[in-house]
Amino acid sequence: MFFSRMLFITDYGTVAKLERCNMDGTNRTRIVDYKIEQPTAVALDMIKKLVYWADAYLDYIEVVDYHGRNRHTIIHGIQVSYVYALAVFEDYLYALHSGPSEGSSSVELLQVHRFNITAESMTLTSLGNSRILHIYHKLAQPKVKSHACEMDLYGKPGGCSHICLLSGSYKSRTCRCRIGYRLGSDGTSCKS
Repeated sequence: MFFSRMLFITDYGTVAKLERCNMDGTNRTRIVDYKIEQPTAVALDMIKKLVYWADAYLDYIEVVDYHGRNRHTIIHGIQVSYVYALAVFEDYLYALHSGPSEGSSSVELLQVHRFNITAESMTLTSLGNSRILHIYHKLAQPKVKSHACEMDLYGKPGGCSHICLLSGSYKSRTCRCRIGYRLGSDGTSCKS
């Protein structure tokens, strides 16, 4: 069974980077912080524990493992000039990027073989103005272990009155509240 209890974040503020943290925001760790300028998209292979990301300034899609090791380039060049959505399914990466013409608002869906870097990438279709990319398939929805945020007998995730976030393991969680509420002293209830 596979399940990612980590959150992966791209940031191109003052220092461009790719980071990971627990779902509750703890244990924030940089996994890529060099030869990266404008990371705009990220996708996970939860089975192989790989992180793919696109850099819109340096025109590449690269990959590292969950710890930032074994970094290498999947594709580099104008065909991935401005990728802003990325998804992984089986042997391929799928990317949304701006069309080839200068100032074009056209969005193209690109297919890239992620294990054979010598294979040609392929434009599958033009999508108008799409900005989000998801893969819907039962293989892309892996089964999960039991975890600390499962519904309790009262229908509350992990016993939290609003939001349950996994911490460092499947057995630990942190409760959070929606905007306008604060967490009670019991660590599970939310008060206005």
